[in-house]
Amino acid sequence: MRVAVLTDGIHPYVIGGMQKHSTNLVKHLTLIGCDVTLIHCVEISSEFPTDKQINDLLFNGEHCLHKIITLKFPKSKRFPGHYIYNSKKYSTIVFQNLVHEINNFDFIYAKGFSAWKLLKEKKKGLRCPKIGINFHGYEMWQYAPSLKSKLKQFLFRPFVKWNSKNADFVFSYGSKVSDIIKRIGVDEKKIVEIPSGIEQDWIRNTLTGTDDVVRFLFLGRYERRKGVEEINLVLEKIANQDLKVEFHFIGPIPENKRVTSLGKKIIYYGSIVDVNKVKSIMDVCDVLICASYSEGMPNVILEGMARGLAIIATDVGATDLLVDDDNGKLIKFENCENLIDDLHKLILIFSTIDQSELLIKKEMSLKKINAFSFNEIADKHYRFFANF
Repeated sequence: MRVAVLTDGIHPYVIGGMQKHSTNLVKHLTLIGCDVTLIHCVEISSEFPTDKQINDLLFNGEHCLHKIITLKFPKSKRFPGHYIYNSKKYSTIVFQNLVHEINNFDFIYAKGFSAWKLLKEKKKGLRCPKIGINFHGYEMWQYAPSLKSKLKQFLFRPFVKWNSKNADFVFSYGSKVSDIIKRIGVDEKKIVEIPSGIEQDWIRNTLTGTDDVVRFLFLGRYERRKGVEEINLVLEKIANQDLKVEFHFIGPIPENKRVTSLGKKIIYYGSIVDVNKVKSIMDVCDVLICASYSEGMPNVILEGMARGLAIIATDVGATDLLVDDDNGKLIKFENCENLIDDLHKLILIFSTIDQSELLIKKEMSLKKINAFSFNEIADKHYRFFANF
């Protein structure tokens, strides 16, 4: 089976949930026998990683990708739509590096806009294998918490819609993501539902007992759609209450977006590259908070469940396939005020929850996550590719 994977980056050379998914996909497809050609990029200011560095990172020298093509992502002056403009340019560079061997593949799997030029050429009559694309959460059709966010979403919509409608297949994490894809006019027969997943070595074997301090965790970058402002407002509300809680933040939260009124009850770690350190912090926490306004199937929830955390999350994208009353609570919101109110109520509930009940929810996260091991996710992709 020969598969080309086109993506705008792999982890850790480019940081993000899409990039982690790309990394895991090419790794596990290779492990189950696919000949994978990876076309990816790094920032224009970054050095090129060698093929050996990438293969050692993925396989510790035991396997290797069939072929690796590393490119630079174009950079231009900033203007409204500059990312779309540069993504289109990147798709042309990808096409130029792919076209000479395009019919050597059984399937082409593309992330985001990376197959844009290829789809245009196929529409003109270029013979090539089936092309499937993955835009992850289709966030541009989800709730926008500000006018700026909404305008940015409208800018993306026509281009995402064109790519989606002109691909042979569109990969979806399921649930509300599939609903969006259907709503924008993609034929239901073209939608391939395969969830995201987690590396097996992330999944914790056992849990230790909890104490009388409930530790909440936020893990992620500062971005308006991630709901950091709403979390902060709730923390300010409970600052004067005598609750046995701690709040831990992993990620680059700006100094002016940090809450000081909780004193030693709140800890900001900043960005952490060392995965084992991230796991060690997660392992002392109890409840993950994911208050995003838009998501696909968040890696942070998969990681939190894998380390045995109960989950408080907004009911967006495909989060309802991961979280329910057994292992946490979903927030069904309509606006910012509604989100703040419900988040406040749930933090208070989990702050005073019986420890045995909290332990049951944490254990259920561990139980549920086994269905999302990337070994199984890669196998689902392989079985779909085998049709061609």
